Amino acid sequence: MLAYAASRPVAAQRRSSPNTMLAIIAAHVAVVAVVMSAKMDLPRRIIDKPIVIDWITPIDPPPPNQPVQPVKGLSTVHPLTPLPQPLREDPFALPQPTNPDPGPMVGPSINPVPTPNPPQQIVPVRRDPRLLTPAEELKPPYPESKLAAGEEALLKLRLTIDENGSVVAVEPLGRADSVFLAAARRHLIAHWRYKPASEDGRAVTSSIVITLRFQLDA
Repeated sequence: MLAYAASRPVAAQRRSSPNTMLAIIAAHVAVVAVVMSAKMDLPRRIIDKPIVIDWITPIDPPPPNQPVQPVKGLSTVHPLTPLPQPLREDPFALPQPTNPDPGPMVGPSINPVPTPNPPQQIVPVRRDPRLLTPAEELKPPYPESKLAAGEEALLKLRLTIDENGSVVAVEPLGRADSVFLAAARRHLIAHWRYKPASEDGRAVTSSIVITLRFQLDA
C-alpha cells in the first residue's frame, strides 16, 4: 500500500504530511498484531492436553519349585494346589422341596382341631345308714354295780352295720369302762336296727361313730 501510494500519479506536486504517514503505519501495525494474535490463540483452542501413558513393568515368573511371592493387591494360586472342581449332581437324588414344612404353628389357629374329652368317671351314689329303732328302745339298761356306786360314763363307739341293717360289732374309741362297754354292746347288738347303707341302690356294709352316755336320773 505504501508503494502504491508513492507511485500513484498526482496532478500536481504536493508535500506529504508526516501525520498521515504515521497514521498509515499505525494501522498496518495494528492489522499485523491482530493477525498474529489470532494465529497464536488457534492452537490453544484446538489442541487438547497431551495423553500420558504409564508403562507397567511385567513381573517375571518365579523359577520352578520356588514358592510364589504374593504381590500386594493381587491374589495368587500355588501351582501345586488343585483347583476346586464343581460338584456333580446325583442323577438318582430326589428333588429337595423348595419350601420345607415349618412344622406345627404355635398360637391359636383359625379352625382349631377339637380335642376329645376324657371319659367321665361315674361316681357311685352312696347313702349312709339311717337309724330305725324307736327312741324309747335306744337307752341300754344301767349296770347294777355302777348304779349302786353312783358312777356315770360317756362312751364313744364305732358301730359296724351289715347289709341287713343289724349292728354286728361295737368297738370303743379311746378309754372306756369295761362294765359300761359290755352293757352297751349287748343292748346295741340286740335292739338297734338301721336301714343299711347303699351304693348305687345296693345295700352294703358300713360303719358309723356314735356317742352313748350313761347318766343317773336326777
